[in-house]
Amino acid sequence: MEVGMDVTIGTFNLNNLFSRFNFQAEIQQIQPVGPDGELTSKYVFDDPEKVRIRTYKGKLVKGKDAGDQDLIAQRIQAMDLDVLAVQEVEDIDTLRYFAAQHLGNAYKFLSLIEGNDPRLIDLALLSKFPLGAVTSWQHAVHPAAPDERVFSRDLLEVDILDPRDTDRRLLTLFNNHLKSKFVEHGVDPEEGEAAADARRHRQAESIARIVAARTRPDGRFLVLGDMNDSPDAPTLAPLATSSELSLTEALAHPQQTREPKADTPPPPASGSWTHRFKATGQNAQYELFDQIWLSQSLTSQHKSSHIDRRTRHGGDGSDHDPAWVVLDL
Repeated sequence: MEVGMDVTIGTFNLNNLFSRFNFQAEIQQIQPVGPDGELTSKYVFDDPEKVRIRTYKGKLVKGKDAGDQDLIAQRIQAMDLDVLAVQEVEDIDTLRYFAAQHLGNAYKFLSLIEGNDPRLIDLALLSKFPLGAVTSWQHAVHPAAPDERVFSRDLLEVDILDPRDTDRRLLTLFNNHLKSKFVEHGVDPEEGEAAADARRHRQAESIARIVAARTRPDGRFLVLGDMNDSPDAPTLAPLATSSELSLTEALAHPQQTREPKADTPPPPASGSWTHRFKATGQNAQYELFDQIWLSQSLTSQHKSSHIDRRTRHGGDGSDHDPAWVVLDL
């Protein structure tokens, strides 16, 4: 009889993990110049074979602060998970560099597929276990809007293989980053919020449909990631209340790595939150944006849930707290 092992799986929004190299140069002498000393020459960086400048809404996309990279790396190292689903990573080279330079190559198996977000933030995976098939659902559409891709970023499906027998799939993970509640400047707040909620609802419907088609009722799978809304929000109801999937939200009563910072009002006593937002002059709002939903099979093998609590309100390298579960597999 096979002896079970504890498997730790988590989710963490890394908050704009960009690895942008910003160069500065000093030109000693420029010829020619005009009689009044003004430059009569200009330098144009327009050769795509030599220079690539990536911008978002006209602004240069800058690299994540080195100190903040150190902080998120320290949190990842402290959790020491087997598998970590992450959000907001620039590209696979950035992920590889971060894993090598900040995590000591502890995660041998990495995956990232460029998604739909114009801000260049993608879904990715860090794993100590071998990976099998990796599927991107970034091209999926919803019947209510068949001419546009439904996912703002992607739905990333990854098979995690059993390290005891790599011919055997241990479980399947569905990594998410749903539509943000942020409303662009110049957009009517109520209209912007309604549009974002409608998009998130369509995304939840699409996730439920795809997961149901790709799994079996007795299968081992997780749906996790930054859902940008509370588990009981109407926008997430198609996923949370799906009778076909019968998922369990695993972070209702998590263990916290440390007590949260004092605040007004105080954070939820249950500890079931991963995101804090405070508008100017308003009370802080605490919500469980980062979620882990377990299939029926994994619910019976669920041992404990955890959230790594930040040490300051602004966040330790991210404005999200990472969460994870321990499963007996």
